[in-house]
Amino acid sequence: MMTCVAVDDEPLALDLLEDNIKKIPFLKLVKKCSNALEANSFMQTQSVDLIFLDIQMPGITGIQFLQGMSKNPPLVIFITAYEKYALEGYNLDVIDYLLKPVSFERFLKAVNKAYDKFNAQKAPVLQASATYLFVNSEYNLVRIDFSDIAYIEGLKDYVKIFLLSSQRPVITRMSMKSLEEKLPADQFVRVHKSFIVSLNKITSIRKGRISLLKAQIPISEHYKDNLNRFIDPKNMP
Repeated sequence: MMTCVAVDDEPLALDLLEDNIKKIPFLKLVKKCSNALEANSFMQTQSVDLIFLDIQMPGITGIQFLQGMSKNPPLVIFITAYEKYALEGYNLDVIDYLLKPVSFERFLKAVNKAYDKFNAQKAPVLQASATYLFVNSEYNLVRIDFSDIAYIEGLKDYVKIFLLSSQRPVITRMSMKSLEEKLPADQFVRVHKSFIVSLNKITSIRKGRISLLKAQIPISEHYKDNLNRFIDPKNMP
């Protein structure tokens, strides 16, 4: 869960931002602020993981606010009506730069980038404790428990995640490589350019094919050694 603060001097923009944040399972809005000074005062006593920050505000601008932060600031996503500040924003190493009006799809892409970086920063802790991931599917963030995954099939720019709990796979736009990196290496193995399987769900292996559920998954020569790390090849039929 990422705690976040929304900072914007336009009440309608704050309300829209709040609505979008509520749709994201891994975000928790802890404060709405109408200016940078209010946000600064709040953050003196509260820890925050992510800031949604307007730029053009009375008094202190969003850029000035970010420049004045101490070391190790929270992750920042700029949301502004002005394109001219984009280069300066990226020079400040912000996660993303969104131009109003912001579609939910564009908002979702930005927060996923923030979530990936947040997880990377917490990697030593998460590697020991993570049991799920979130993926985008049909304009929703869907939680996928690792224990529920039977196998994954890659289709060009999409993947189909086949679950024990559903007759329909979850389809999401991402590469096999990026998904493979998010899965526990001791539970999942890539056996083909188009297939990743859960080791715990394999029922049998015969003649270069894996049986699990009602599926027959091919094992390619290129990825055969991945499987051999877990199964003695001498025992392969």
